[in-house]
Amino acid sequence: MPTPDTTRRLSPQIISQDIDSLHGLQTISTYNTSRADASVDNLQQAYQAMVMQQQVETEKLALYRAAADAARLAEWEFHNAVLAMKEVVRGQYGSDSDQAQAVGLKKKSDRKRPNRKKPMAVAS
Repeated sequence: MPTPDTTRRLSPQIISQDIDSLHGLQTISTYNTSRADASVDNLQQAYQAMVMQQQVETEKLALYRAAADAARLAEWEFHNAVLAMKEVVRGQYGSDSDQAQAVGLKKKSDRKRPNRKKPMAVAS
C-alpha cells in the first residue's frame, strides 16, 4: 500500500465519514482488538485531538483575518496620507519644482506633449 500524502488536507466528506464510523463503533459493545492504533481509547484520543486542533486552527484563522484587515486598513491610511502630502507639495512648491520631483511627482516641464496629427488628405 502506498504511503499516504499527509501534506494535503483530508476532505470534509472523508472526515465526516470517519466520525460516523467512530459513532457507529460506539454501538458495538463487543469490539476488542489487540492493535493499539485501532483501540477505542486511541480512537477517542485521536478524535479529541483532532477537534481541539481544528478549534485552535479556527481561532488562529480568525486572528489572522483580523490582522490582515488591520494591515490592509493601515496600508490605505498610509497611502492616503502620502497622496495628501504630494498634493500639499504640488500646491506649495508648484508642479514644476524640484521638491515635487523629490516626492515622486513628475515635473510638468518633463512631460511629453502630445503630437498633433496632420489631417489626412481626402481622395476625390
